[in-house]
Amino acid sequence: MVENIWLLLTYKVPADPATKRVALWRKIKGLGAIYLQNGVCLLPRTDDNMRRLKMLENDVAEMGGESVLLETTALDPLQGEKVVARFRADRDEHYREFIGRCDEFEKEIAKEVAIQKFTYAELEEEDTDLRKLQGWLEKIKKLDFYGASLAEEAAQRLNTCEAVLDAYAKQVFEANEDNKGGAS
Repeated sequence: MVENIWLLLTYKVPADPATKRVALWRKIKGLGAIYLQNGVCLLPRTDDNMRRLKMLENDVAEMGGESVLLETTALDPLQGEKVVARFRADRDEHYREFIGRCDEFEKEIAKEVAIQKFTYAELEEEDTDLRKLQGWLEKIKKLDFYGASLAEEAAQRLNTCEAVLDAYAKQVFEANEDNKGGAS
């Protein structure tokens, strides 16, 4: 078994202002960290994560707080697997939300097809929404350090969304060609 090495950040910041404390929490979660308890979080040991956590240490100090950044490993394989399972569960939660948004995207396109709203403006709006989905999935994948179980389903759902938009685009183009009266 490959030994996982993690960065462990512990911090304590003043309760007020709460907005700064929440912003710090969001930054840490945005890195893909898991929380073991309040003010104690883990990330896989990478140069990028080390740099970002060191920058967050500075943020904690500017808030009048204290922090300690350590490198750590699990005492045994079972403990290591518990940590990895937590990372996977966090990513699966994000993938689940993403898949839900894919459902909404597909329903929106189906609604437009049902009412035959084949306009370039609508196509542009849907294309923008698809690009947001693509970017979102890339962000999730970047934080999926241990291969969450829903990763493949999320990728397949994005492929489906792309295919649905392509089919809708063809209908838009055909409808707008027909509206030109077939002039060549």
